Amino acid sequence: MIAERIPVAREGIPFIATAALATVTSALLGWEIPAAIAFLITAFVLYFFRDPERVVPADDDAVVSPADGKVLEIAPASDPVLKNVKRQRVSIFMNVFNCHVNRAPIAGLIDVISYREGSFISANRDRAMLENEQCALLLRREDGLECTVVQVAGLIARRIVCRAETGDRLEKGERFGMIRFGSRLDIYLPPNVEFTVRPGERVVAGQSVIARKGGRLP
Repeated sequence: MIAERIPVAREGIPFIATAALATVTSALLGWEIPAAIAFLITAFVLYFFRDPERVVPADDDAVVSPADGKVLEIAPASDPVLKNVKRQRVSIFMNVFNCHVNRAPIAGLIDVISYREGSFISANRDRAMLENEQCALLLRREDGLECTVVQVAGLIARRIVCRAETGDRLEKGERFGMIRFGSRLDIYLPPNVEFTVRPGERVVAGQSVIARKGGRLP
């Protein structure tokens, strides 16, 4: 039997509990307006930290989206972990209304985790990838398929959470972290993959197929 789980990211529990306590306290003291405001804040925080189950495609060639949000661009770029290696970068912007739990785009071992301090420019701007705080994970599958996933902080997002560690094995669609309150996630893929999404499309983490492996791997 599969154990039931609370559909809320554990990082959100302290925020939800604090907001709920403020709501109850205000209500008991008869402070109607503060109680109503605290209730709305509680509802928003609960909604923001939601962590629903997703149906992960069984197709081994499918690469799934690591984040909910809007595809900003698909463009050639250098891999931030494998220096000077040319990749195709897919950038996904998460606004405050998206689910912010991040998931593995492929199954594989984490070879490298690289964290870099930085600024907090709005995540939908080109400068964000160059200047913002970020955490990069290099995933390598047994057949040689590699991808780098980069969590990028944003204007409001000031906390990158990466639960994974170097050497961990992730299954496709498995949760590995989140970014709080609006941000961006970039994924770097080999140049021979076939993309199934276009800029402007909405994607769902762990469920939407963004690319398929094609041809021989480099």
